[in-house]
Formats: sequence, structure tokens, C-alpha cells
Amino acid sequence: MIDSKEASAALADIDDIVQRVKQSQLYELASLAAIWWGVLVFAGNLVTWLWPVYAAYAWVGVDVVGVAGLVALRLLNPPHHPRGAGFDIRLLLVFALFFAFGYLCTNVLGHFGPRQLGTFWPLYFMLFYMLAGLWFGYAFIAIGLGISALTLFGFFYIGEAFPLWMAFVNGGGLILGGLWMRRI
Repeated sequence: MIDSKEASAALADIDDIVQRVKQSQLYELASLAAIWWGVLVFAGNLVTWLWPVYAAYAWVGVDVVGVAGLVALRLLNPPHHPRGAGFDIRLLLVFALFFAFGYLCTNVLGHFGPRQLGTFWPLYFMLFYMLAGLWFGYAFIAIGLGISALTLFGFFYIGEAFPLWMAFVNGGGLILGGLWMRRI
């Protein structure tokens, strides 16, 4: 027989293991999403640097393919709950609102040039990474702060090669961050 203190300690250990498994599953999906977006963002920044005239088309493609990939990732890796998993339309609504607000800020309220756009969108994405980190773990905060700091450095100190800088900072940073989350 175990006494109530031992039982409480055993239940606390079990709860700790459950929380670690949940965080591990979240980090697994988040790492795949970060790597996916990192590859796309790297490609989008390379197109912007090599063929600036096609940048707008490249970024629309990056956004559409990125969201489609996340939807597919969500459908292929459903959450584990008793009712099963169906597609949650709120995921698409989150992205619609996210991009609509970004568009409102960059094209309606302010008329951003290419350099400002190349700075705003990574900072905007990283804001949500850091907010997610408040609930889901320090890796999100570290990735968001690192990419944001390097983005601002590039904005102020990198010249014409800023899109190339952002390919490595933003795209490469997401890829490295996603790989790092797989090891945590």
C-alpha cells in the first residue's frame, strides 16, 4: 500500500509526463511547419533578390502554398481527441484575418516599399511566434526574437543584398528553428 503523499507524488509525476508528451507532439508539428515555411520563405527571398520584378507573384505563391501545406499537415496529423478530427475552418479564418490585417497595414494605412515589406512581414510573423511561446514553450520565443533581431539588423545595415540576407535569416532561421524544436 502507498500512502496519500506517495500517491500524490506519483500522480504529479504522471501529470508531468503527460505535459511533456503534449509539448513534444506540439513541437513535432510546429517544427514541420517551421521547416515548411522556412523553405518557402527562402525561395521567396531568393526570387526577390534575383528577379525583383517577379517578387509580388513569388510571395503570393509562397503564401498560398504555405497555407495549403499547413492545412495538409493538419489533416495528416489530427489531434487526438475522442470525437476524432475533422477539418477546423477556424484555421483558414486565422490565416485570412492574419493576411488581411497585414495587407491593411502595408498597403492601405502605409504604402510600404519592397524593403519595408521585406522587414514588416517577418516581424509580423515572429510576433505571433513569440506570442505562441508564452503558451507553448521557450523555443518559439527564442526563434521569434532571433529572427526579429537579425531582420532589424539587416534592415538598418545590409544594403542591396537585403533580400539575400532575409533568405538566410528568415528562411534559414525557420529551418534551423524547426530542426532545433525536433531535438528539444
